Amino acid sequence: MKALVTGASSGIGREIALYLSELGYDLILVARNRESLEELRTHLRTNVKIIILDLANEEKVKDLYVLCKNDEVDVLINNAGFGDCGRFVDTDLPKELNMIDVNIKAVHILTKLFLKDMKRKNNGYILNVASTAAFVPGPLMATYYATKAYVLRLTEAIWEELRRTSSNVVISCLCPGPVRTNFDRVAGVTFHLKSQDAKTVARYAIDEMFQRKTVIIPGTKMKFVKFFSRFLSDKRLAKITYKIQRKKIGE
Repeated sequence: MKALVTGASSGIGREIALYLSELGYDLILVARNRESLEELRTHLRTNVKIIILDLANEEKVKDLYVLCKNDEVDVLINNAGFGDCGRFVDTDLPKELNMIDVNIKAVHILTKLFLKDMKRKNNGYILNVASTAAFVPGPLMATYYATKAYVLRLTEAIWEELRRTSSNVVISCLCPGPVRTNFDRVAGVTFHLKSQDAKTVARYAIDEMFQRKTVIIPGTKMKFVKFFSRFLSDKRLAKITYKIQRKKIGE
């Protein structure tokens, strides 16, 4: 059994790699930070292949598939991603375009290419990591929220296509709330809600994926947020989100 994990150098990706190794999966770990991946390798019980790659580069993402297509990947974890915070007119355009490349294009490409192989085998699991941000408009983090909405809707649409063909391939979307990772440092935000532990989130996500759950929301509080949002208009949700985001950037 073999799993490919992007963004495996820290946070949820690192914890997913550790858990999958405990479960007996050989691993292909993808990130930009070789030192972190080499350190992670020392904690893993199974065979590990390390690939240093920038997922913001479309051609390198396609190269990643070519490098791994003969490895018989059983589980694909599209975890790599990052965010940014600020008013849309003020945020950095090159950073946002990189975010779209990593959070959307890389996920789209890898999902499509590996899904074709899994469909032929009629077996496999794909976990796309989004966020509870996918459920609401995200003023002051507009691009990030939009990328995660894309990941969620893409996953849900593919799930229905697979269901219609009675496929054994499973696709899931992880939508956590705040998690203690490097995300807040990269995005330049401070979370005021209590953050969840990355290890707890990772193990819950993998267990739910193997149970064929489509949308995975760790934590009772975040499940309540998702349920509550159904009863509010998008405009109202945008106003609420704006007030929360202001606290993140210290306004």
